[in-house]
Amino acid sequence: MLNFFIQEGGQDLAQDLEPIVSEEKTLSVLELIMNGGMGAQIIIGVLFVLLFVAVYIYFERLFAIKAASHLDNNFMNQIRDNVAGGNIQAAKILCTQHNTPVSRLTEKGISRIGSPLDDINTAIENAGRLEVYKLEKNVSILATIAGAAPMIGFLGTVIGMVLAFHQLATSSGQAEMGALAEGIYTAMTTTVAGLIVGIIAYIGYNHLVVRTDKVVHQMEATAVDFLDLLNEPA
Repeated sequence: MLNFFIQEGGQDLAQDLEPIVSEEKTLSVLELIMNGGMGAQIIIGVLFVLLFVAVYIYFERLFAIKAASHLDNNFMNQIRDNVAGGNIQAAKILCTQHNTPVSRLTEKGISRIGSPLDDINTAIENAGRLEVYKLEKNVSILATIAGAAPMIGFLGTVIGMVLAFHQLATSSGQAEMGALAEGIYTAMTTTVAGLIVGIIAYIGYNHLVVRTDKVVHQMEATAVDFLDLLNEPA
């Protein structure tokens, strides 16, 4: 008889535990955003806008830098042949056809042939600064987003924590712990979103800086080659 009651009690306990185990609470990202209150939704919206801007600037600059880095390997040889043969106009036309930062620097130098080398060098350096400015257009915005997005996300978390503890204070310590915990982890989603946006912008910014440096190095090497060409004995 005792064994019967133990078995029956064990079965009842197992039946009682079944709904508890099966009622595992799942939470989607959309639910986190929608349950975070108006403040969290606004901050998440701002972060999404920053993410869109960061991705747009990254790909726009990436394609522009990729196009700027494209140059025919035989370009300087053709320039050398035209300048050595005295065909300055053909050299200018060749630069115009390529339409890259390197070709524009070379064209600037060709247009100053006959002037002192220091003047030609200064003209090329000034043109180079303008080309670098064009390559770095809007890239600084990525750096700003990389630094601002985590801080904006952290701001949302702080606001959520303040509201959660305000609820605890106004309820004289009788607030439901479940509701309090839900408010806290919902507030933490803004920090997660801010970090994600910041990391994406940071990686994109550094990649663009590396690609830009390669183009700048290419321009410097071409400028040196062109000045060496002018220094060659006739």
